[in-house]
Amino acid sequence: MSRIFNATEKLSSFAAKVRYEDLPTDVVRQASRFFLDAVGCAVAAWREDERKAKIARDVVEEFQASGGSSIIGAGRSHPALAALANGILINAADNDDTHKRALAHVGSVVVPAALAVTESRGGGGRQLIEALVAGYEVTARVGMAVMPTHYRFWHSTATNGTFGAAAAAGRSMNLDEVQMNTAFGFAGTQAAGLNAFFESGDDTKSLHPGKAGFNGVLSARLAAIGATSPPDILGHPKGYLAAFSDGPDREILSDGLGSRWSILENGFKFYPSILASHSPIGAALNISKAHSPDPSHIAAVTVKTYGTVKSHFSSKAVDTTMAARLSVPYCVAIALVDGVVTQRQFQSDRYRDALVRAVLNKVEIVADAELSKLYPEKFPAQVSVTMDNGSIYTSEMYYPKGDPGNPLSDDELRDKFRANVADLAPGKKSDELIQMIENLSDLPDLSELMLRLRDHSRA
Repeated sequence: MSRIFNATEKLSSFAAKVRYEDLPTDVVRQASRFFLDAVGCAVAAWREDERKAKIARDVVEEFQASGGSSIIGAGRSHPALAALANGILINAADNDDTHKRALAHVGSVVVPAALAVTESRGGGGRQLIEALVAGYEVTARVGMAVMPTHYRFWHSTATNGTFGAAAAAGRSMNLDEVQMNTAFGFAGTQAAGLNAFFESGDDTKSLHPGKAGFNGVLSARLAAIGATSPPDILGHPKGYLAAFSDGPDREILSDGLGSRWSILENGFKFYPSILASHSPIGAALNISKAHSPDPSHIAAVTVKTYGTVKSHFSSKAVDTTMAARLSVPYCVAIALVDGVVTQRQFQSDRYRDALVRAVLNKVEIVADAELSKLYPEKFPAQVSVTMDNGSIYTSEMYYPKGDPGNPLSDDELRDKFRANVADLAPGKKSDELIQMIENLSDLPDLSELMLRLRDHSRA
């Protein structure tokens, strides 16, 4: 009789056994696309939030640690510290990918851990892809297992992402099944990150993915050198699922594992703001394009959507760039005033603009019971703009641009990358980076790629 695996062992066994040769073509392709997107987001941090980028670099330098892992736009350090810095950088401008059911920025935790360890060990593109796939799968499945009650307090990227970072780092280290299970034990006992930043938009939001990446590398390394941890950190009565969710779904941890791939259910961001804002933005932009409403004559704006938007992302206290990115009322207001939403719309002169503020104060978020039933498969929003002459303009969106149900084309993703890396790699250089990353499987090692990504003038 074969023994029954516990909840953690099923997932850790999978992560330890991911092999490039066994991966479907679309999974390999998507791993490369998410890596391209994450790298672009990290490079863009040096332009879009230079203060935060410097913090990421400087805090690593404080440790004076040597190592062979690159910090994008800076130097090298120990793998755990490089994962810390790159996680902060990827998430800095809130333009990184999101798994809608796990509500996690998977790339900002998995890419840094996978990249840091693979590079430091001299691995190539195929080893990196194995680590990425393991990390994306684990993050998403642990996240889905504890949602939705987990999100009342916990930042899913930080908490559930720690498991994914451990999986990615562990796969890069070639941990066996037992060691990977041990790494997950360390990941679970370190997982942390509170949703206390939504109103203030402070730096803990971007610290979270960086620290999750750091903790993942640490977890894998502890397992590799023989440390011990709980054998079933997920399923133990005092373990992760019990502690972090009021209604955990243990079955999702292994249901379809190895045949239904979570990386294919992950989405790209088309706007540099909280994913909850993307359908409202899309609907508001549709109204702007179709009717060109004069913002100075807008009397009221109503956004009917699912309940989490009302409870988590409806603040109008917009005093920082990140607070603007996290405010659905602001995102709708700026879409109606400017008729476009890019990084430019989150700079201080825009969120302090008198007309933008006036429209912002007229936006009402309404939690709609029927729309809430559609979430998280859909991110529904119905936007209604009432003018002071009584005219009413409406639009709705259910799958935001970048969602698997409304995907980014290859050309759209490349354009996003080119815009993100324009300062580091203008023109032909950006196309060379795209070519390298889209053909990640062909790279025997990461040295040339990372040399190019470190080649950023010191700020």
